[in-house]
Amino acid sequence: MYRTHTCGELRPSHINTEVTLCGWVQTVRKFGSITFTDLRDRYGLTQLLFNEQLNTRLDETPIGREYVIQIKGKVLERSNKNAKIPTGEIEVEVIDFTIMNVAATPPFTIEENTDGGDELRMKYRYLDLRRPMLKRNLELRYKVSRSVRNYLDTIGFWDIETPFLIKSTPEGARDFVVPSRMNEGQFYALPQSPQTFKQLLMVSGYDRYYQIVKCFRDEDLRADRQPEFTQIDCEMSFVEQEDILNVFEGLFKHVFEEVKGITITEQFPRITWDDAMWHYGNDKPDLRFEMKIQNLKTSFVHPSIEAPDHNIFCHALNGVDFKVTNEAESILAIVVPNASEYTRKQTDELTEWVKRPQIGMTGLLFVKCNADGTFKSSVDKFFDEDRLKDIANFTGAAAGDLILILAGNETRTRKATSDLRLEIGERLGLRNPDVYKPLWVIDFPLFEYDEEGNRWVARHHPFTSPKPEHIDVMINNDPKIAEAALFYKHPYNNIKANAYDIVLNGTEIGGGSIRIYQRALQEKMFAALGMSKEEAQEKFGFLLGAFEYGAPPHGGIAFGFDRLCALLGGQETIRDFIAFPKNNSGRDVMIDAPSSIDDQQLNELRLKSTV
Repeated sequence: MYRTHTCGELRPSHINTEVTLCGWVQTVRKFGSITFTDLRDRYGLTQLLFNEQLNTRLDETPIGREYVIQIKGKVLERSNKNAKIPTGEIEVEVIDFTIMNVAATPPFTIEENTDGGDELRMKYRYLDLRRPMLKRNLELRYKVSRSVRNYLDTIGFWDIETPFLIKSTPEGARDFVVPSRMNEGQFYALPQSPQTFKQLLMVSGYDRYYQIVKCFRDEDLRADRQPEFTQIDCEMSFVEQEDILNVFEGLFKHVFEEVKGITITEQFPRITWDDAMWHYGNDKPDLRFEMKIQNLKTSFVHPSIEAPDHNIFCHALNGVDFKVTNEAESILAIVVPNASEYTRKQTDELTEWVKRPQIGMTGLLFVKCNADGTFKSSVDKFFDEDRLKDIANFTGAAAGDLILILAGNETRTRKATSDLRLEIGERLGLRNPDVYKPLWVIDFPLFEYDEEGNRWVARHHPFTSPKPEHIDVMINNDPKIAEAALFYKHPYNNIKANAYDIVLNGTEIGGGSIRIYQRALQEKMFAALGMSKEEAQEKFGFLLGAFEYGAPPHGGIAFGFDRLCALLGGQETIRDFIAFPKNNSGRDVMIDAPSSIDDQQLNELRLKSTV
């Protein structure tokens, strides 16, 4: 037997017990004739005491950081207790030890706060994974996975695997392709999601399916993206939107209760896509703080507004000889509570922040609502006290508040105001990672316009069903809906999808829809996306054919598993919740992949390298 206990197991109840431990040497500390060593394994850390006799042996056969050793010893009460670790009340006096393997000096410190940079740690990921932070992250990932499986099992879901080698189909991102040796000139694609397969399982009668499954997308990377990622993929038959929301809101609450010890009893808020864009400027609002967007003037028309003149909302803007506001398509504001005492330096910093290329604004206007009832602004030359007061009243700003205003092109200004809201929330400490605010966003547009491709594309995917009341509109292209078109004056843009996203703390962690399940409607959807009958048959003939054999109404959802784990762990990047991730260039620098293949492999695949 290599060990009797782990390095995280021993407690005062084990005092005077003889034990055998194995692990990695964390530190070596010599104090005269004795030596203290911290021994680490997956379970924790135990302090070892090498007495004078063994200390002499250590001089002859020294041990160093990351050596793998086995020790036999006796558990003692520790004199200088360490309340920061579970084993901090004991130590083990070593009777004998064996060096099981020596170790080279690690390229970075394997501790909670390491001195290693990202690329270095990625290259030596097997060492980085020894760090406590990474261990906690992977443990949390396992707990979330276990919790999800347990919940879905109790309500009748089956875990059914689907293929990784599939047909290339358009799903919004580039496919990773795999050449087929046995089928010359033909290629498999790795799935961006199991979408069509889970729909086929519904046709097959497996009415409650799930997988925690790998998906692949060849796209540019960022903190919450990886070329291969994991999603919790689910589908149900004979359901409507309300059924899906209730079942998976239950899953979410179960995971929070079991993994985080947080009980959520109230129903998640539900807001429409229109309201999300109107009040927050994006479709994944962070509800941990208020500061909703105030629309002083905008071309973005909210369906609930019936005023005859949609362009002017705040009359304080009327008759002002100020080019910035007069020529702006939209003027949007946020009210920052209790911030009227912001210094000139702070407002200048915010002005420079919105001028950054990634934000793209030319400047920032502000109005200070002073505690004494007076007003001070960056545009005093153009707006007198009464007009500033009107703006404050319109936005609901109180004495002591600060109004921040952006003006310009509608799309850019709305996004910039959304970004500014989040930045202010960050600076004020309102985006606490230990506070969780989930919500559902519903009633998305079915289509969105691809400016680069000059065409309409499915906002979710081409298998998403329109809202029942919009099916005829989509098929007949009814021009009447252009009266309330959003962003683009085109009838497709107000067709609503039977789709929904679940959002947590400003991050989309899941999305799904009620699916199209009738061939005629699916063909209409493909046609609306500019796909010919021949192309639709070539790419999706298997699905269209399946719909002719009694396909049930069905719908589902997919959660970003890596993203959910990162949020539950209080972090933004998903990389440290994946054992062996890729870097920002999509490379695995540890194994040096992707890499070239030899000529024999190329010849077998009938491929030629252009490098």
